[in-house]
Amino acid sequence: MAKLLINEIFYSIQGESSYAGLPCLFIRLRGCHLRCHYCDTEYAFNEGASQEIHDIIAKAEEMSGGANLYQITGGEPLLQKNVHQLITKLCDLNKTVLIETSGACDISVCDPRSIKILDFKTPGSGEDARNDWQNVNHITKQDEIKFVLTSRKDYIWMKDKIDQHNLQEKVNTILVSAAAEMAKTKEIQGVQGLPIQDLAHWIIQDNLNVKLQTQLHKIIWDPKARGV
Repeated sequence: MAKLLINEIFYSIQGESSYAGLPCLFIRLRGCHLRCHYCDTEYAFNEGASQEIHDIIAKAEEMSGGANLYQITGGEPLLQKNVHQLITKLCDLNKTVLIETSGACDISVCDPRSIKILDFKTPGSGEDARNDWQNVNHITKQDEIKFVLTSRKDYIWMKDKIDQHNLQEKVNTILVSAAAEMAKTKEIQGVQGLPIQDLAHWIIQDNLNVKLQTQLHKIIWDPKARGV
């Protein structure tokens, strides 16, 4: 039976994307090949254990009480080839399946019923060279694109990418977040953070057709809490 390295499974409130505020079952996979300077799930790099896919689904269904919205996240969930078996099985169960991916992995192999949320990396993340822009050819109107910004430079870069790849016409929503302050650790460089008021002002000033988002779960619960 196929297995996956799982960091955690939990039932909570969706904190981001156009689905923010809805109850959601989260399946967080272990491992990531990126080290974004502002990463807030560093614990997912190395923590977790192997679980069989049927056990993952059984646990998820028990925890969620049959809820319909599921998110597969990480780490970087698409690093594990068997994740596609999990995605397809959940789609077969008529779940709405969100895949939060860095944009550095090929999404063309994902079940077309799933909803991809591509978190393209800005220069301020330190990982913008890893973006696979071929993914733009495989996104659909049900998918979403996310940018986490650390500075005005990131904002200008994002606007250029939106225009260059005609992203407004290709996806359901373009999500924009202000990076929170993050301390340096053994794994990540850390960032100073971007005031969300500054980002809101730039969006209004440019009349930019994007959705400013916060991390709702960090407003409800302690920002350092896991499993929420």
